[in-house]
Amino acid sequence: MTHSHNPRGDIHNGIVTQWTPSHATISPASGSQSPSQSNGHALPLCQPVQTPVTPPITEDDERLWRDQELNRKIMHAVESNGITRPKGHTVSFHYNSGVEDMHFGKTHPMKPWRLTLTKHLVLGYGLQYAMDTYVAMPASKDQVRAFHDPDYVDFLKEVSPQTFRYQRFIPPKHEGDTVDLGPFNLSTSPGADCPVFDGMSEYLFLYTGATLAATNQLLTGQSDIAINWSGGLHHAHKSEASGFCYINDIVLAILDLLHLFPRVLYIDIDVHHGDGVEEAFQRQPRVMTLSYHRYGPYDETGHKFFPGTGDLADTGLKGTIGEHFALNVPIPSGIDDRQYKYLFESITARAIDAYKPKAIVLQCGADSLGGDRLGQFNINIKQHGECVSFVKKQGLPLLILGGGGYTARNVARAWCHETALATDNGANLPDRIPLDLVPRPQAFTGRAHGDGMLFPKFQRDHKNDCVEADLEYMVKRLEWELRYVRAAPWVVTDRLPSAGVMARVMGEVDEDLKKGRGERERRRREGERNVGGRGELR
Repeated sequence: MTHSHNPRGDIHNGIVTQWTPSHATISPASGSQSPSQSNGHALPLCQPVQTPVTPPITEDDERLWRDQELNRKIMHAVESNGITRPKGHTVSFHYNSGVEDMHFGKTHPMKPWRLTLTKHLVLGYGLQYAMDTYVAMPASKDQVRAFHDPDYVDFLKEVSPQTFRYQRFIPPKHEGDTVDLGPFNLSTSPGADCPVFDGMSEYLFLYTGATLAATNQLLTGQSDIAINWSGGLHHAHKSEASGFCYINDIVLAILDLLHLFPRVLYIDIDVHHGDGVEEAFQRQPRVMTLSYHRYGPYDETGHKFFPGTGDLADTGLKGTIGEHFALNVPIPSGIDDRQYKYLFESITARAIDAYKPKAIVLQCGADSLGGDRLGQFNINIKQHGECVSFVKKQGLPLLILGGGGYTARNVARAWCHETALATDNGANLPDRIPLDLVPRPQAFTGRAHGDGMLFPKFQRDHKNDCVEADLEYMVKRLEWELRYVRAAPWVVTDRLPSAGVMARVMGEVDEDLKKGRGERERRRREGERNVGGRGELR
């Protein structure tokens, strides 16, 4: 029987390799020639094709499949909840997950883990699709030296528990002190406010880098609102750590903003006074600081609530042009939502109207929430967020930073909610947290952890010592103080020209000079006369 020739039989497909008979012989059972019928030459046998073995499933494969499924669920939630990008403004979110791995110590109240929970809620609700997200790079030593002492910066860059030695700058020890302090107010003693811990240098320069990157987005006009929840460390001083704060990223950000904006307003709603920022700019009218904080004795011992500064009468360094440009709102224990709203909106509105800032930095320390481990207020998450909404409505370039907050699950709730407010999605987040999308649902479940709700009701833990007449007096007193600000000549200066406008003007001047018109035009415009040549001195 004659077989027709297959015109593609000798062509190997590039995707599916064709089988080619080779080394085996044909089986006699196939009805073909046997070896004896082939003149002693063995013929190829037809063997079954060996199917490639399926590669084993790896951990990377499983992780990829889980991520794909998780993203599918998040996208479904985004669509069903109506999460969209804001119209009319752009929001950027700056973060580096490297800050999550740090540990101040087993008993230390500062837990960078709160940033992990915040990230989980932001991603679980799909808010990343409503803003531009950036992975932050660490700040350089030169950037940090713009405010901090060079020796202090070098020390922070190199210090570790292994290299830390008590050398110089050792503060004197007072009676009753239980902590041995070392250089720059740092310590390795248990119970220290500013401990030296593993990975500390990486942590400090990462959160600072995120703040400076967010600031750059505002300076370049790429963002109208920029967020860094890992920043906002307002207690750090020029050459000293204080109150869990080592590098004052807020001061560095404001210094950058002043390159473009003639006046910057700093607002602080942390439960502690923003002493480090106020101190840095107490001689400077181009920066106004406005701090709402707990003030006065915190227990029956009479010890003042940390840091003990920020009295109503503290309004900047007296005798300098910075006097009257620091406003403080000292608040007794237990203030509630209604009282806080009255204070914040009354005073902030008056400050903005008088000072006319061109950019705002808002520190959103969440230790002012009720139920905080260190705070003594009775404010709920929605009222804390109302402060963000009020400032956002001013329509000015806005840098939003974190700060204090020592009940991690509630810090995460507040900052997630405020991220949603910044992106105009505040009303779109369901009150029930999507626990199936959050890697650590146990952090938010159970009665003690808020029953899986975004806005749990905090039990009032602190007696309300706020007297209505005293709150009214503070508003009137600060309104009186603002009359000095309103009348200051540097407050009403126009906004500085942008770089683009300056370049255009300089180009026009250069062109006129090339053509010889510049000097003639100047003389004509100013009516200048040739004093030496036309006898005007006679």
